[in-house]
Amino acid sequence: MNSSGKLFERATTTTIRRFQSQGFHYLWAVGTTAERKSAGTTIADRYQVRTPQIWLDTQPESDPQAPLASSELAQTYLLLYPYRLHVPEVYGVCRDGGDEILLLENVPITEYGELQPSIAQAWYQGSATRQIYWLWQILELWTPLKELGVASSLLSPDFIRIEGWRIRLKELILDEGQTQESFREPNLANLAQSWAVLLPDAKPAIAEQLQAICSLMQAPDATYRDISTRLNVLLLEQASQLPLRIQVHGATEVGKRRSHNEDFCYPIASRTQTFDDLSARLTIVCDGIGGHDGGEVASQLAVQSIQLQVKALLSEISGQPEPLPPDLICDQLAAIVRVVNNLIAAQNDAQNRTARRRMGTTLVMALQIPQRVTLPGGSIANNAHEVYIVNVGDSRAYWITPEYCHQLTVDDDVAVREVRMGRSLYREALKRPDSGALTQAMGTREGHHLHPSVRRFILEEDGMLVLCSDGMSDNGFVEQSWADYAELILQEKFSIESAVQSWLDFANQRNGHDNASIVLTHCQVSAALPEIRLPVSMSIASADEPELPEPIVIPPTEVVTPKKKNRILLKSFLVLLIGSGAALGTWYYRDPVGMPQRIQKEAGRIQPAIESLRQLIPNDLLKR
Repeated sequence: MNSSGKLFERATTTTIRRFQSQGFHYLWAVGTTAERKSAGTTIADRYQVRTPQIWLDTQPESDPQAPLASSELAQTYLLLYPYRLHVPEVYGVCRDGGDEILLLENVPITEYGELQPSIAQAWYQGSATRQIYWLWQILELWTPLKELGVASSLLSPDFIRIEGWRIRLKELILDEGQTQESFREPNLANLAQSWAVLLPDAKPAIAEQLQAICSLMQAPDATYRDISTRLNVLLLEQASQLPLRIQVHGATEVGKRRSHNEDFCYPIASRTQTFDDLSARLTIVCDGIGGHDGGEVASQLAVQSIQLQVKALLSEISGQPEPLPPDLICDQLAAIVRVVNNLIAAQNDAQNRTARRRMGTTLVMALQIPQRVTLPGGSIANNAHEVYIVNVGDSRAYWITPEYCHQLTVDDDVAVREVRMGRSLYREALKRPDSGALTQAMGTREGHHLHPSVRRFILEEDGMLVLCSDGMSDNGFVEQSWADYAELILQEKFSIESAVQSWLDFANQRNGHDNASIVLTHCQVSAALPEIRLPVSMSIASADEPELPEPIVIPPTEVVTPKKKNRILLKSFLVLLIGSGAALGTWYYRDPVGMPQRIQKEAGRIQPAIESLRQLIPNDLLKR
């Protein structure tokens, strides 16, 4: 038996044992009534009180009672669902006598039923990079929480809990007294005061700059943008001093029930695909919809077109004298997605595809951007370890270490839409027959209807960035099986190729109803020297959020012949060139003076793009 087969056998055995042994579901009980409950008691014949506010649900297979629709606090949790990496979710309520106790899940509680450490407790243990990264996450949450009247949740160090790199809120606190004349809305000065208690234990490399930022936050004319800019520069300065080694491997399988594969990922080992520096920085998984060859064409067009667009973006960024702010890069990545979306949509229009016949694709993409950073001593670092995750649809991204598995993306489906619009609890929304239907995908509508999710993360610990289609993630498979693979990959006990193939084989055994794809990036910042590594096998080859659209129904099968597919590729290239000009509009607003030089650079990359697509289109078609 080869190494992949041995790993598969081991993972199958241990994961099945985990399936059988799981069942602990710890919850956080909100309010003074819960605080008065004694440890060891049982509430409503269901909830065991471990500590006054940490309860164990002994009947997790049964639905809890739903909170009243008028509950303002419960509604706030629902509206903040897109921030579930940091904010708890509503589980239900426990009606005890005349009281209604709100119960939260996705809370910072360990598997042993204990709260994760507070930021005050964990602060001194964090590296300089991690300390700044924690504060950066708090600042990112400031605006959405303030808009919903719960910014006070970020002012108490006890409410902010730590799990590795990420901050997690124990619960939300309403900004009370908003109707009183004496009420003062929480401001940046209040946030600075809450950070001040951490300053004595700040690492020497950042203590002075952090003190200056806190002083700036307390100035009468302080703005969020000024603070964000200063804190981001400090974060990049620290992160850029870490080494980084990257190893990438992708694989895809048709599954047990499908006759063809509509997934497409990058990079993936093949005879035709070559690997370069881009394949170590850009990873993509697309899951096509649109029937036989329709979805296949959409997913391939998306991957190939994004590669061209990203090359141009990286070229632009490399020429910048200073690091670009995250919001600008997020805007540009969203613009790229809309350009590619319109490319696919144009093909739908050209083929008179309407309604369910329109082809499209999901997208999850990770782009590691090596920005140039000037360090305090004047030296230049060329990589600040920024990774941008872009998501449309229900393909997912996870960050995995031996200690935890964090889902970084939120699905674009009906169940999530109902929650984030404040209309339903997630467990209730899942009961809808259309709960898994997509609410957006690339190519099914015009670009102005598309709202891709884009978020920046910092690589500051050893771990695995996993992108996968729903054939891999369905039924909680990743959450239930990650531990077996994380230890073996991160400790390099098995090759990344063997581990990825084994994990994919196991996914097909447990799910198997759909195509399944995975691209795994093994990131190491604890290495002595920075190095980009590619596997041997691969070397051969702030405005209000708009209303979300109605569900997209997966269309019936439709065959696209090879000749028709080639014509699609040719026409798509013309759309891509037009769309590239539209994407440059983002740069124009930022730098109108430098626009002529940018246009010249853009023209210079057209010829290589033509050559890239020439390889995909037969010569006889190009002559027509």
